[in-house]
Amino acid sequence: MGITKKGTEALLDNHQALLQAPFESIREQIHGLQNLGINGSVLSRLVKKRPDVLISEDIHSLICFLSHDDLKGMIEAPQLARLLILTDPKFLSGFEAKVQLLVDLGIPMERLAHVLNNVNLTKALCLKSSEDIERMMAYLNRFGGVELILRRPTILNFDLDSQLVPRIEFLLNMSGGDDAATTTVLLKLPFILAYTVEHYTNHVEFFRSVAGLTNEEIFKIILIYPSLFSASRERKLQPRIEFLKECGFSSNDIYKLLIKAPLFLSLSFEDNLAYKLVLLVKIGYEYRTKELGFAMGWVCRTSCKNMQEVISLFLNYGLTYEEILAMGKKHPQVLQYNHKSMRQKLDYLTEEMGYEVKETLAFPAFLGYGFDARIKHRFEASGKLSGEQGMSINKLFSMSSARFSKKHENKLPPVTTVTVK
Repeated sequence: MGITKKGTEALLDNHQALLQAPFESIREQIHGLQNLGINGSVLSRLVKKRPDVLISEDIHSLICFLSHDDLKGMIEAPQLARLLILTDPKFLSGFEAKVQLLVDLGIPMERLAHVLNNVNLTKALCLKSSEDIERMMAYLNRFGGVELILRRPTILNFDLDSQLVPRIEFLLNMSGGDDAATTTVLLKLPFILAYTVEHYTNHVEFFRSVAGLTNEEIFKIILIYPSLFSASRERKLQPRIEFLKECGFSSNDIYKLLIKAPLFLSLSFEDNLAYKLVLLVKIGYEYRTKELGFAMGWVCRTSCKNMQEVISLFLNYGLTYEEILAMGKKHPQVLQYNHKSMRQKLDYLTEEMGYEVKETLAFPAFLGYGFDARIKHRFEASGKLSGEQGMSINKLFSMSSARFSKKHENKLPPVTTVTVK
């Protein structure tokens, strides 16, 4: 195992039980550990820290259990070594039964390795009784249960009464007692359960006192974007809300922006928002205005590079900054559309459909429609009537699919019936 003679003598002198144990039983234990992937320096470090691993009956039982064909290799060697180093062998008693209990409680056998390798086995299984595990799973079944555990196995590390119940009950109270909505939040971001009730309370109080939002409004934002609890109040939330207030936002305006663009709370200012702010001001948005504030919300959904490409695309097609600004105010989403998709649509609009690019100033929503399913299909189905015939793209593309189909179905060529004699 790589332990020196001097180290071996010290090990035996300090652990008389090891000295007195039958040699064959020690060798069998070592081979068992090696068969489970614990070799070399990992094995020698384990023996130095936990010499009793070589003689413990509980560890022998664990080795035999994990050596079964259907379980061998299920717990990765580093994870198993951590378990044996951190856990007193007396707490390993019943480990096999607790693993089987997880399967009985609904953890699929094919996902068991995922769970076992992503928890603290000492906290999740060894220090919990089978009754504790059953009680925890029974409680969690109300909020996603097995699916929640599979998404974030470390939830099993928590204590039910002092950690999970208070945290989930806080979210449940915020939802007005809505189990389904609370479950949605937990499944969207299981990591949310790693935060304390104090952390939740401080964030909620911030939105109440500084942003002026109600509990109902705050929970609706949480429902869409539970990651808001991951944003630092001092570094991100405070300056973002202050910026919106400087833009003249009321509490209702703040709510409307955050419900549509919650990423505004989390994106980096230096690497993302500041760059977009400069671009918006460059095309004509005035600083400290509501229009600028709402525009900042919309551009959260695109990258800095794509936003720059969109503006360059419009400029290359002959539009001015003033026209891009007017388009953005009329249809704020236009600055977040994919620039490659927009280029394809503008090329088709001008080269195939015979329209001027300035048509998009009156109807910028055109640039958000699907190319094949709506733009190309409708233009061809309408008989390829171009801008020269006076039909606006607004009229051609804004009508509902049902109305368009009814209006143009009589333009389809008649079906000819051929009689074979």
